[in-house]
Amino acid sequence: MYPVYSLLFADAGLSPARISSLFVLWSVTGMVLEIPSGVLADLCSRRLLVSCAPLLSAAGFGLWTFAPGYASFAAGFVLWGAGAAMRSGALEALVYSELAHIAGRPAAPGRAGAAHPDGDPGFRAPGGQAADTWVSETYTRLIGRSRAAATTAIMVASVAAIPVLGAGGYTAAGAASVLAALACALAGRSLPAEGEHARRTAARRAAHGRRRPRRSLRWAAASAAAVSRGALAEVRASPAARRALLTLGLLVGVSGAMDEYLPLLARSTGLSTPAVPLALLVVSAGTVVGGWLAGRRTRSTAPALVAAGCCMAVGALVGHPAGLVLLAVTFGVSEWAGAAAEARLQDSVGEDARATVSSLGGFGAEAVTVLVYAGYALGSVWLAPAALFALAALAYPGAARALRGG
Repeated sequence: MYPVYSLLFADAGLSPARISSLFVLWSVTGMVLEIPSGVLADLCSRRLLVSCAPLLSAAGFGLWTFAPGYASFAAGFVLWGAGAAMRSGALEALVYSELAHIAGRPAAPGRAGAAHPDGDPGFRAPGGQAADTWVSETYTRLIGRSRAAATTAIMVASVAAIPVLGAGGYTAAGAASVLAALACALAGRSLPAEGEHARRTAARRAAHGRRRPRRSLRWAAASAAAVSRGALAEVRASPAARRALLTLGLLVGVSGAMDEYLPLLARSTGLSTPAVPLALLVVSAGTVVGGWLAGRRTRSTAPALVAAGCCMAVGALVGHPAGLVLLAVTFGVSEWAGAAAEARLQDSVGEDARATVSSLGGFGAEAVTVLVYAGYALGSVWLAPAALFALAALAYPGAARALRGG
């Protein structure tokens, strides 16, 4: 459904303005729920949240498929946004915590000797690496490659949508999307147990014991407030965390927003409308390569981001379809650098508020995305797509400066 949902909305009679309102609702939902979902992931089972998140998306796709209309489309985007918010911080924290658990690494930065109780005492990282280094580099590779796989799946879905739509229309495409989301939920259940986080959650429940509902609500609110305060305290105390959050907000927010306008840029180079999707596969391929290379040569992140900004500006202003190759480089570098920034963020925070801090990054990215949407809409009154992409390219040197702490 992902490659054709805009067509579904248009064929259901929605105007461009109403379709745009759905996109805004989607982004706002993610912004509103991102941090609360991160707090929830620090208070309960992260694996459970990762498993349940696709069920919300499945419900949204079902509404779109079997009850098409503006209200159903809006509800579907709310469910999709809620599921994405529920998954993001929880998945990142789960993966990092499990790697730290395997390595027997300290539970939080700077706590020497506070190793995971169940970690492997005989663990030896490849090449004689320190446990911290192995965890960070492995996390970067896993996150980067998982996103590369997701982008590849979208590319395959875009191709597969053609025969599916021809055979069964939007109903067939929607049913396939529901089944795919249900399969994701089952895959989430196959993730490993949560080690130290599970023990801490169980300890909180044991300390809580049986209480009256009103007291339980007060306890839950107090726990959520404590996690939120802890997350903010960690960010305030860690310059590395602040730099990583700012870098992530710029990279994910700008790249995610400008990705929506790539078709307009491609068509402005003289490509015919049918040729645009094929041309954009080049950019998607660049994103896949960037994700697959995540974790390699991360010390060159800042200069690579400056080069990525130059590639975006030149690729957009050249006014030729070949410029999309430079855009592919930009989006690939953004994916590669984003995975490295996420690893730096995880390295700089402790276990108790890990998912909440991760969700702060997601919130910042959503906020930047909304600002870019508004800026593009305003700027398009006077400027062509190429000029707007050139302006957006300034975010990449900005991210490089934020990463270096300048």
